[in-house]
Amino acid sequence: MQGRFKRDGSASAEPEPQGGTGPKAVSSSPQHAQNPGQTQPGDSGERAGQAAGPSAPGQQSPAKPAKGSTGPGPRIALRNWRISTRLVSLLALPVVAATSLGALRINQSMDDIQQLENMKLLTEMTKQATELAAALQEERDQSAGPLAHGSKSSAIAVKGDREQTDRALKNFLDKSEQIDAASKDGKLVGVRDSLVGIASDLNDLTKIRSTAYTATDNSTQTVEAYHRLITHLLDLSQDMAEATSNPDMIQRTRALSAFSSAKEYASIQRAVLAAALPANNTDKGDLAENDRLYAQSALQSQTSEIRSFTSIYGDGAEDLLKPISEGNPVIEASDQYAGRAVGKKDGLASLKARSYQDWLDDSSTKIQQMKNIELKLLEDMEQQARELRNESEQEAIISGVLILLVLGVSLVGAFVVARSMIRSLRRLEDTATKVAQDRLPELVKQLSETDPQDVDTSVESVGVHSRDEIGRVAAAFDDVHREAVRLAAEQALLRGNVNAMFTNLSRRSQGLIQRQLSLISELESREADPDQLSSLFKLDHLATRMRRNGENLLVLAGEEPGRRWTRPVPLVDVLRAAASEVEQYERIELASVPSTEVAGRVVNDLVHLLAELLENATSFSSPQTKVKVTGHALPDGRVLIEIHDTGIGLSPEDLAAINERLASPPTVDVSVSRRMGLFVVGRLSQRHGIRIQLRPSDSGGTTALVMLPVDVAQGG
Repeated sequence: MQGRFKRDGSASAEPEPQGGTGPKAVSSSPQHAQNPGQTQPGDSGERAGQAAGPSAPGQQSPAKPAKGSTGPGPRIALRNWRISTRLVSLLALPVVAATSLGALRINQSMDDIQQLENMKLLTEMTKQATELAAALQEERDQSAGPLAHGSKSSAIAVKGDREQTDRALKNFLDKSEQIDAASKDGKLVGVRDSLVGIASDLNDLTKIRSTAYTATDNSTQTVEAYHRLITHLLDLSQDMAEATSNPDMIQRTRALSAFSSAKEYASIQRAVLAAALPANNTDKGDLAENDRLYAQSALQSQTSEIRSFTSIYGDGAEDLLKPISEGNPVIEASDQYAGRAVGKKDGLASLKARSYQDWLDDSSTKIQQMKNIELKLLEDMEQQARELRNESEQEAIISGVLILLVLGVSLVGAFVVARSMIRSLRRLEDTATKVAQDRLPELVKQLSETDPQDVDTSVESVGVHSRDEIGRVAAAFDDVHREAVRLAAEQALLRGNVNAMFTNLSRRSQGLIQRQLSLISELESREADPDQLSSLFKLDHLATRMRRNGENLLVLAGEEPGRRWTRPVPLVDVLRAAASEVEQYERIELASVPSTEVAGRVVNDLVHLLAELLENATSFSSPQTKVKVTGHALPDGRVLIEIHDTGIGLSPEDLAAINERLASPPTVDVSVSRRMGLFVVGRLSQRHGIRIQLRPSDSGGTTALVMLPVDVAQGG
């Protein structure tokens, strides 16, 4: 069988002596130690060569970092952030700052609103305090005459005044509860403390009533007791003025306090004279000197407080005071009467006789006018508080709307700008990814498989034509893409020239080797000496292996061998022919080969493929062991060929790498030439749809599985 295949030109060449070429090229070097002498000198062993040799074809070497570069760094590093994240962060800083300032502004407006709300509450509290003070004044003044003279007929009138005071007191205390609740935030603590003191003083009102005007010729004691309560109530407006920061409200509060004090001093004069005058119009009153001096001091204080009010209130004070300063004869007469009565000692005795009721009627006209002015001041304060609160609310609303508007415009503008940038960047990224992963590899594949002149090498632009940095990067990428395509075309052309050189050299070598085999066969036929004939057989065997190496060059060049069978050949003959091309062919043992025929077009390539596998199995197993070859016919018509050796085996990683190379042979380069057997087996199996896989053997070593498809195993 050996001679038949060598002479009719159907047998494949044997693997080269150096650099083991079988598919087990990734085994480790200890197997060489187990089989010394089996590997030719200079053979590094394909099993160990894969790990030690340069990177395989088709595998990209990792890019070397630029000088001074330390790699991408941690994921949280600023330079590793997405562009969108950076833009959001960049815009977030001023937006957050503006929002914070706006929030502070709104918060300040809310504080102002709260302060003005407190101011409104304080104004209402001032109104209640003023009403209570007015009620106390009425009670004190109206009860002065009846109580000082022991008149029983006026007891009902005194009781009515006191009930009115009690109602005002209840309203005042109820309003104080609101102040107590509003002081929880600590802003009205001072006012609350003042109210607590006033409430404590008001508890003495019952005691004051029980002893009112009981002392003979000493109405000052009762008037002063009422005066202290009234003064505390009027001083409350000063505490409220300190609780607000609005200058206008402070001015109005101070003006009200001054005028209320003037009204109180006028009321004191009314009470003192009412206590001194008799109940009839026939007798003259008796004003004690102490009471006179007290009333005189009140008159002077009234004048002083009116001047203070005029100074504090400013423009319009004279118009506001006209009802009590001019044009009313009753008020003028009562003022004149009071001035004469308290102006000098025995002044009351020099005046004509009048009852305390007449005096109360005349003097109450002025007190009522002053009360009207006081109410007008209170109404003005309330109106001012409402206006300030409304203005503050409007300002807060306007500020909030403006902040939201600015924030919305900023976000929309930022979104538009970021979207324009991100769209260009994403388009650039998507195009670059497609070029790197799809277009360029596909173009390189087309250039390697066909004539470069028949391949469209035009480059599609990224499509980003802006004048900014992104547009310039896109233009630079287009230039890089064009340059890469040009280099790929040049490499494909160079590869084609190299393949043509391989083909020419291989064809020439094949012709010379064929002539050499013919000459050796002729010498074998004429030689009768057994020793010489044995030497000729060895020479014949070496020439056959040389022919297989020459055919390897054709496989590297992508060419098919010129020798081809036209008729199907039995599988057993194909296996024997493959075994005859292996140096240690005597170690190969065929067993249970099915009686099927191999298609003639595949015979030479299959012999070549199996010879490479057998060569590798014998090279990397012990010389004392056998390499067993079995075949199995499958029910679907395919045939499975198994090649078992008893070497040290391969690691799972090495087996996975070899099977990957067998399934997808890499591009031809220098590393392929050093591991030619693996590449040739992969190329030949891919050419005819033959599946090859290496697995660990149950008995140790490695098993090569060769699956012949139906169109190959059934003779075509």
